[in-house]
Amino acid sequence: MSKLILIFFIMLTFLYAAAPNLAWGILFLLLYISLNITIHLLKQRYIVSLFLLVSVTITLIACVQANPIFILLMPLSILELCQLWTKKTIIPIVFAISPVFYIQQELQAVFLLVAIYTITIFTFEKYNEQKHVKNEQQLDWMRNTNQKLIKQIHENDTYLKQSAYMFRLEERNRISQQIHDDVGHAITGALIQMEASKRMLHVDKEKAEELLQNAIGITQEGIEHIRLTLKNMKPSTEQVGINRLKLIIDEFTAKHDKQTILTYDGDIDQVNAFQWEVIQKNTTEALTNTMKYAENSTQIAVNVIVLNKLVKVEVKDNGAGAERFEKGLGIIGMEERSASMGGQVIVDGTNGFSVTTLLPLQSN
Repeated sequence: MSKLILIFFIMLTFLYAAAPNLAWGILFLLLYISLNITIHLLKQRYIVSLFLLVSVTITLIACVQANPIFILLMPLSILELCQLWTKKTIIPIVFAISPVFYIQQELQAVFLLVAIYTITIFTFEKYNEQKHVKNEQQLDWMRNTNQKLIKQIHENDTYLKQSAYMFRLEERNRISQQIHDDVGHAITGALIQMEASKRMLHVDKEKAEELLQNAIGITQEGIEHIRLTLKNMKPSTEQVGINRLKLIIDEFTAKHDKQTILTYDGDIDQVNAFQWEVIQKNTTEALTNTMKYAENSTQIAVNVIVLNKLVKVEVKDNGAGAERFEKGLGIIGMEERSASMGGQVIVDGTNGFSVTTLLPLQSN
Protein backbone atom coordinates (compact mmCIF):
# COMPACT_ATOMS: atom_id res chain seq x y z
CA MET A 1 0.00 0.00 0.00
CA SER A 2 2.86 2.39 0.76
CA LYS A 3 4.36 1.67 -2.64
CA LEU A 4 1.03 2.34 -4.34
CA ILE A 5 0.72 5.67 -2.54
CA LEU A 6 4.20 6.68 -3.67
CA ILE A 7 3.50 5.53 -7.25
CA PHE A 8 0.30 7.62 -7.40
CA PHE A 9 2.18 10.59 -5.96
CA ILE A 10 4.90 10.28 -8.63
CA MET A 11 2.34 9.91 -11.43
CA LEU A 12 0.43 12.99 -10.29
CA THR A 13 3.68 14.93 -10.09
CA PHE A 14 4.54 13.80 -13.62
CA LEU A 15 1.17 14.82 -15.01
CA TYR A 16 1.13 18.15 -13.16
CA ALA A 17 4.64 19.07 -14.31
CA ALA A 18 3.96 17.88 -17.90
CA ALA A 19 7.32 16.16 -17.91
CA PRO A 20 8.77 15.57 -21.39
CA ASN A 21 9.83 12.01 -20.51
CA LEU A 22 6.34 10.91 -19.51
CA ALA A 23 6.51 7.73 -21.62
CA TRP A 24 9.78 6.69 -20.02
CA GLY A 25 8.36 7.42 -16.60
CA ILE A 26 5.28 5.26 -17.21
CA LEU A 27 7.48 2.46 -18.55
CA PHE A 28 9.70 2.53 -15.46
CA LEU A 29 6.64 2.58 -13.19
CA LEU A 30 5.16 -0.45 -14.95
CA LEU A 31 8.45 -2.32 -14.63
CA TYR A 32 8.68 -1.33 -10.98
CA ILE A 33 5.11 -2.52 -10.28
CA SER A 34 5.68 -5.81 -12.12
CA LEU A 35 8.89 -6.54 -10.23
CA ASN A 36 7.35 -5.78 -6.83
CA ILE A 37 4.28 -7.91 -7.54
CA THR A 38 6.58 -10.78 -8.55
CA ILE A 39 8.60 -10.39 -5.34
CA HIS A 40 5.54 -11.32 -3.25
CA LEU A 41 5.17 -14.56 -5.23
CA LEU A 42 8.72 -15.71 -4.54
CA LYS A 43 9.93 -17.68 -1.50
CA GLN A 44 13.70 -18.08 -1.82
CA ARG A 45 15.68 -15.29 -0.19
CA TYR A 46 18.39 -15.07 -2.87
CA ILE A 47 15.89 -14.69 -5.72
CA VAL A 48 13.88 -12.09 -3.76
CA SER A 49 17.12 -10.17 -3.10
CA LEU A 50 17.96 -10.29 -6.82
CA PHE A 51 14.56 -8.87 -7.79
CA LEU A 52 14.90 -6.13 -5.17
CA LEU A 53 18.32 -5.20 -6.55
CA VAL A 54 16.81 -5.01 -10.05
CA SER A 55 14.03 -2.83 -8.61
CA VAL A 56 16.61 -0.49 -7.03
CA THR A 57 18.53 -0.38 -10.32
CA ILE A 58 15.38 0.53 -12.30
CA THR A 59 14.65 3.25 -9.75
CA LEU A 60 18.11 4.74 -10.24
CA ILE A 61 17.81 4.58 -14.05
CA ALA A 62 14.39 6.23 -13.83
CA CYS A 63 15.88 9.04 -11.74
CA VAL A 64 18.39 9.73 -14.53
CA GLN A 65 16.31 9.05 -17.63
CA ALA A 66 12.83 10.17 -16.54
CA ASN A 67 12.68 12.32 -13.41
CA PRO A 68 14.64 12.63 -10.12
CA ILE A 69 11.38 12.22 -8.19
CA PHE A 70 11.68 8.45 -8.72
CA ILE A 71 14.23 8.53 -5.89
CA LEU A 72 11.23 8.52 -3.51
CA LEU A 73 10.79 4.80 -4.22
CA MET A 74 14.30 4.04 -3.00
CA PRO A 75 13.89 3.99 0.85
CA LEU A 76 11.23 1.29 0.92
CA SER A 77 13.16 -0.96 -1.50
CA ILE A 78 16.32 -0.54 0.58
CA LEU A 79 14.43 -1.44 3.78
CA GLU A 80 13.00 -4.58 2.17
CA LEU A 81 16.41 -5.60 0.88
CA CYS A 82 18.19 -5.05 4.20
CA GLN A 83 15.65 -6.94 6.27
CA LEU A 84 16.47 -10.11 4.33
CA TRP A 85 20.07 -10.10 5.55
CA THR A 86 20.05 -8.45 8.97
CA LYS A 87 17.84 -8.43 12.05
CA LYS A 88 19.09 -5.07 13.27
CA THR A 89 16.90 -2.02 12.77
CA ILE A 90 19.40 0.83 12.63
CA ILE A 91 21.34 -0.47 9.61
CA PRO A 92 18.32 -0.50 7.19
CA ILE A 93 17.32 2.98 8.42
CA VAL A 94 20.81 4.40 7.74
CA PHE A 95 20.89 2.92 4.23
CA ALA A 96 17.34 4.15 3.52
CA ILE A 97 18.15 7.75 4.47
CA SER A 98 21.65 7.88 2.94
CA PRO A 99 20.51 8.84 -0.63
CA VAL A 100 19.40 12.23 0.72
CA PHE A 101 23.01 13.45 0.48
CA TYR A 102 23.22 12.67 -3.27
CA ILE A 103 19.98 14.13 -4.62
CA GLN A 104 18.93 17.62 -5.62
CA GLN A 105 18.49 20.07 -2.77
CA GLU A 106 14.86 20.86 -3.64
CA LEU A 107 13.99 17.14 -3.28
CA GLN A 108 15.78 16.58 0.02
CA ALA A 109 12.91 17.74 2.24
CA VAL A 110 10.36 15.64 0.37
CA PHE A 111 12.73 12.67 0.39
CA LEU A 112 13.21 12.94 4.17
CA LEU A 113 9.46 13.09 4.74
CA VAL A 114 8.90 10.06 2.49
CA ALA A 115 11.78 8.21 4.16
CA ILE A 116 10.37 8.88 7.64
CA TYR A 117 6.92 7.81 6.45
CA THR A 118 8.18 4.58 4.88
CA ILE A 119 10.42 3.77 7.87
CA THR A 120 7.47 4.26 10.24
CA ILE A 121 5.14 2.10 8.15
CA PHE A 122 7.83 -0.52 7.61
CA THR A 123 8.73 -0.69 11.32
CA PHE A 124 5.08 -0.93 12.32
CA GLU A 125 4.45 -3.67 9.75
CA LYS A 126 7.54 -5.59 10.87
CA TYR A 127 6.41 -5.38 14.50
CA ASN A 128 2.95 -6.67 13.57
CA GLU A 129 4.51 -9.47 11.53
CA GLN A 130 6.71 -10.53 14.43
CA LYS A 131 3.73 -10.39 16.76
CA HIS A 132 1.69 -12.44 14.30
CA VAL A 133 4.48 -15.03 14.01
CA LYS A 134 4.77 -15.18 17.79
CA ASN A 135 1.01 -15.65 18.12
CA GLU A 136 1.09 -18.38 15.49
CA GLN A 137 3.92 -20.14 17.31
CA GLN A 138 2.07 -19.87 20.60
CA LEU A 139 -1.09 -21.16 18.93
CA ASP A 140 0.85 -24.10 17.47
CA TRP A 141 2.37 -24.80 20.87
CA MET A 142 -1.06 -24.68 22.51
CA ARG A 143 -2.49 -26.91 19.79
CA ASN A 144 0.31 -29.46 20.24
CA THR A 145 -0.04 -29.30 24.01
CA ASN A 146 -3.78 -29.77 23.73
CA GLN A 147 -3.31 -32.80 21.49
CA LYS A 148 -0.79 -34.27 23.92
CA LEU A 149 -3.18 -33.70 26.83
CA ILE A 150 -6.07 -35.26 24.93
CA LYS A 151 -3.87 -38.23 24.06
CA GLN A 152 -2.77 -38.51 27.68
CA ILE A 153 -6.38 -38.34 28.86
CA HIS A 154 -7.35 -41.11 26.45
CA GLU A 155 -4.38 -43.19 27.57
CA ASN A 156 -5.23 -42.61 31.23
CA ASP A 157 -8.86 -43.45 30.57
CA THR A 158 -7.83 -46.66 28.82
CA TYR A 159 -5.45 -47.49 31.66
CA LEU A 160 -8.18 -46.89 34.25
CA LYS A 161 -10.61 -49.10 32.35
CA GLN A 162 -8.01 -51.85 32.04
CA SER A 163 -7.10 -51.50 35.72
CA ALA A 164 -10.78 -51.67 36.73
CA TYR A 165 -11.27 -54.73 34.53
CA MET A 166 -8.19 -56.46 36.00
CA PHE A 167 -9.34 -55.56 39.51
CA ARG A 168 -12.75 -57.16 38.84
CA LEU A 169 -11.06 -60.30 37.48
CA GLU A 170 -8.77 -60.50 40.49
CA GLU A 171 -11.72 -59.97 42.85
CA ARG A 172 -13.70 -62.69 41.09
CA ASN A 173 -10.74 -65.06 41.36
CA ARG A 174 -10.32 -64.23 45.05
CA ILE A 175 -14.00 -64.77 45.83
CA SER A 176 -14.06 -67.95 43.75
CA GLN A 177 -11.01 -69.31 45.55
CA GLN A 178 -12.40 -68.33 48.95
CA ILE A 179 -15.74 -70.03 48.25
CA HIS A 180 -13.89 -73.10 47.01
CA ASP A 181 -11.59 -73.26 50.04
CA ASP A 182 -14.16 -72.48 52.74
CA VAL A 183 -17.70 -73.17 51.57
CA GLY A 184 -16.81 -75.93 49.09
CA HIS A 185 -14.80 -77.89 51.61
CA ALA A 186 -17.49 -77.45 54.26
CA ILE A 187 -20.29 -78.67 51.99
CA THR A 188 -18.15 -81.60 50.78
CA GLY A 189 -17.38 -82.59 54.37
CA ALA A 190 -21.06 -82.32 55.34
CA LEU A 191 -22.09 -84.54 52.42
CA ILE A 192 -19.53 -87.18 53.42
CA GLN A 193 -20.80 -87.12 56.99
CA MET A 194 -24.44 -87.36 55.91
CA GLU A 195 -23.64 -90.23 53.51
CA ALA A 196 -21.89 -92.10 56.31
CA SER A 197 -24.80 -91.36 58.65
CA LYS A 198 -27.24 -92.83 56.11
CA ARG A 199 -25.28 -96.07 55.94
CA MET A 200 -24.91 -96.33 59.73
CA LEU A 201 -28.55 -95.52 60.43
CA HIS A 202 -29.71 -99.19 60.66
CA VAL A 203 -26.43 -100.56 62.01
CA ASP A 204 -25.43 -98.09 64.73
CA LYS A 205 -28.08 -95.46 65.44
CA GLU A 206 -25.95 -93.53 67.94
CA LYS A 207 -23.03 -93.37 65.52
CA ALA A 208 -25.39 -92.24 62.74
CA GLU A 209 -26.73 -89.42 64.96
CA GLU A 210 -23.17 -88.38 65.77
CA LEU A 211 -22.24 -88.26 62.09
CA LEU A 212 -25.41 -86.32 61.30
CA GLN A 213 -24.64 -83.83 64.08
CA ASN A 214 -21.15 -83.37 62.65
CA ALA A 215 -22.69 -82.69 59.22
CA ILE A 216 -24.99 -80.07 60.76
CA GLY A 217 -22.04 -78.40 62.45
CA ILE A 218 -19.97 -78.38 59.25
CA THR A 219 -22.95 -76.92 57.34
CA GLN A 220 -23.37 -74.18 59.95
CA GLU A 221 -19.69 -73.31 59.63
CA GLY A 222 -20.09 -73.14 55.85
CA ILE A 223 -23.08 -70.80 56.21
CA GLU A 224 -21.06 -68.63 58.58
CA HIS A 225 -18.21 -68.50 56.05
CA ILE A 226 -20.71 -67.39 53.39
CA ARG A 227 -22.04 -64.67 55.70
CA LEU A 228 -18.54 -63.42 56.50
CA THR A 229 -17.55 -63.45 52.82
CA LEU A 230 -20.59 -61.39 51.85
CA LYS A 231 -19.99 -59.02 54.74
CA ASN A 232 -16.39 -58.44 53.66
CA MET A 233 -17.48 -57.87 50.06
CA LYS A 234 -20.01 -55.18 50.98
CA PRO A 235 -18.33 -51.89 52.02
CA SER A 236 -19.64 -50.04 55.03
CA THR A 237 -21.82 -46.96 54.70
CA GLU A 238 -19.10 -44.61 55.92
CA GLN A 239 -16.59 -46.00 53.41
CA VAL A 240 -19.03 -45.48 50.54
CA GLY A 241 -19.84 -41.95 51.74
CA ILE A 242 -16.31 -40.61 52.19
CA ASN A 243 -15.00 -42.32 49.06
CA ARG A 244 -17.84 -40.99 46.95
CA LEU A 245 -17.11 -37.52 48.32
CA LYS A 246 -13.45 -38.02 47.32
CA LEU A 247 -14.58 -39.02 43.84
CA ILE A 248 -16.70 -35.86 43.51
CA ILE A 249 -13.75 -33.68 44.54
CA ASP A 250 -11.32 -35.52 42.25
CA GLU A 251 -13.65 -35.05 39.27
CA PHE A 252 -14.00 -31.35 40.12
CA THR A 253 -10.21 -30.92 40.37
CA ALA A 254 -9.68 -32.69 37.04
CA LYS A 255 -12.15 -30.40 35.23
CA HIS A 256 -11.13 -27.06 36.80
CA ASP A 257 -7.82 -25.37 37.45
CA LYS A 258 -8.30 -25.14 41.21
CA GLN A 259 -6.52 -27.13 43.87
CA THR A 260 -9.18 -28.86 45.98
CA ILE A 261 -8.23 -30.52 49.27
CA LEU A 262 -10.41 -32.90 51.30
CA THR A 263 -9.78 -33.43 55.01
CA TYR A 264 -11.92 -35.27 57.55
CA ASP A 265 -11.72 -35.88 61.27
CA GLY A 266 -13.76 -37.70 63.87
CA ASP A 267 -15.74 -40.93 63.85
CA ILE A 268 -17.27 -40.96 60.36
CA ASP A 269 -19.05 -44.23 61.25
CA GLN A 270 -21.70 -42.10 62.95
CA VAL A 271 -22.76 -40.47 59.64
CA ASN A 272 -25.56 -42.44 58.01
CA ALA A 273 -26.33 -42.87 54.31
CA PHE A 274 -29.01 -40.14 54.22
CA GLN A 275 -26.66 -37.61 55.79
CA TRP A 276 -23.91 -38.54 53.32
CA GLU A 277 -26.34 -37.89 50.47
CA VAL A 278 -27.04 -34.38 51.79
CA ILE A 279 -23.31 -33.75 52.35
CA GLN A 280 -22.42 -34.85 48.82
CA LYS A 281 -25.13 -32.73 47.16
CA ASN A 282 -24.33 -29.65 49.25
CA THR A 283 -20.60 -30.02 48.56
CA THR A 284 -21.23 -30.33 44.81
CA GLU A 285 -23.41 -27.21 44.84
CA ALA A 286 -20.85 -25.28 46.92
CA LEU A 287 -18.05 -26.20 44.49
CA THR A 288 -20.21 -25.08 41.57
CA ASN A 289 -20.88 -21.74 43.27
CA THR A 290 -17.15 -21.29 43.82
CA MET A 291 -16.55 -21.54 40.05
CA LYS A 292 -19.27 -18.94 39.43
CA TYR A 293 -18.54 -16.35 42.10
CA ALA A 294 -14.93 -16.91 43.18
CA GLU A 295 -13.02 -17.02 39.89
CA ASN A 296 -10.03 -15.28 41.51
CA SER A 297 -9.56 -18.13 43.99
CA THR A 298 -6.86 -20.76 43.47
CA GLN A 299 -7.59 -23.25 46.27
CA ILE A 300 -10.68 -24.83 47.80
CA ALA A 301 -10.73 -26.71 51.09
CA VAL A 302 -13.43 -29.26 51.95
CA ASN A 303 -13.34 -30.18 55.63
CA VAL A 304 -15.58 -32.85 57.23
CA ILE A 305 -15.58 -32.91 61.05
CA VAL A 306 -17.69 -35.32 63.11
CA LEU A 307 -18.31 -33.87 66.58
CA ASN A 308 -20.21 -35.28 69.54
CA LYS A 309 -23.63 -33.97 68.51
CA LEU A 310 -23.30 -33.05 64.85
CA VAL A 311 -21.29 -33.37 61.65
CA LYS A 312 -19.82 -30.19 60.17
CA VAL A 313 -18.91 -29.91 56.47
CA GLU A 314 -17.20 -26.69 55.33
CA VAL A 315 -16.39 -25.76 51.73
CA LYS A 316 -14.10 -22.69 51.74
CA ASP A 317 -12.05 -20.94 49.03
CA ASN A 318 -9.18 -18.45 49.28
CA GLY A 319 -10.78 -15.80 47.07
CA ALA A 320 -11.70 -12.21 47.89
CA GLY A 321 -15.16 -13.13 49.16
CA ALA A 322 -18.14 -10.80 49.38
CA GLU A 323 -19.73 -9.27 52.46
CA ARG A 324 -23.07 -8.89 50.69
CA PHE A 325 -24.60 -11.53 48.49
CA GLU A 326 -28.01 -12.76 47.45
CA LYS A 327 -29.17 -16.30 48.05
CA GLY A 328 -29.75 -18.10 44.78
CA LEU A 329 -31.52 -21.33 44.04
CA GLY A 330 -28.35 -23.28 44.87
CA ILE A 331 -28.05 -22.01 48.46
CA ILE A 332 -31.80 -22.28 48.98
CA GLY A 333 -31.66 -25.89 47.82
CA MET A 334 -28.81 -26.62 50.27
CA GLU A 335 -30.80 -25.09 53.12
CA GLU A 336 -33.88 -27.15 52.26
CA ARG A 337 -31.89 -30.39 52.08
CA SER A 338 -30.21 -29.68 55.40
CA ALA A 339 -33.47 -28.65 57.06
CA SER A 340 -35.04 -31.98 56.05
CA MET A 341 -32.38 -33.66 58.23
CA GLY A 342 -32.79 -31.15 61.07
CA GLY A 343 -29.67 -29.21 60.09
CA GLN A 344 -28.77 -25.81 58.69
CA VAL A 345 -26.44 -24.06 56.23
CA ILE A 346 -24.21 -21.09 57.12
CA VAL A 347 -22.81 -18.92 54.30
CA ASP A 348 -19.97 -16.49 55.05
CA GLY A 349 -18.17 -14.18 52.60
CA THR A 350 -16.02 -12.07 54.91
CA ASN A 351 -12.80 -14.08 54.51
CA GLY A 352 -13.03 -15.85 51.21
CA PHE A 353 -16.33 -17.60 50.58
CA SER A 354 -17.38 -20.51 52.80
CA VAL A 355 -20.48 -22.70 52.90
CA THR A 356 -20.90 -24.75 56.09
CA THR A 357 -23.42 -27.59 56.45
CA LEU A 358 -24.38 -28.66 60.00
CA LEU A 359 -26.30 -31.91 60.47
CA PRO A 360 -27.26 -33.36 63.87
CA LEU A 361 -26.17 -36.92 64.56
CA GLN A 362 -29.42 -37.72 66.42
CA SER A 363 -31.11 -38.38 63.06
CA ASN A 364 -28.68 -41.26 62.55
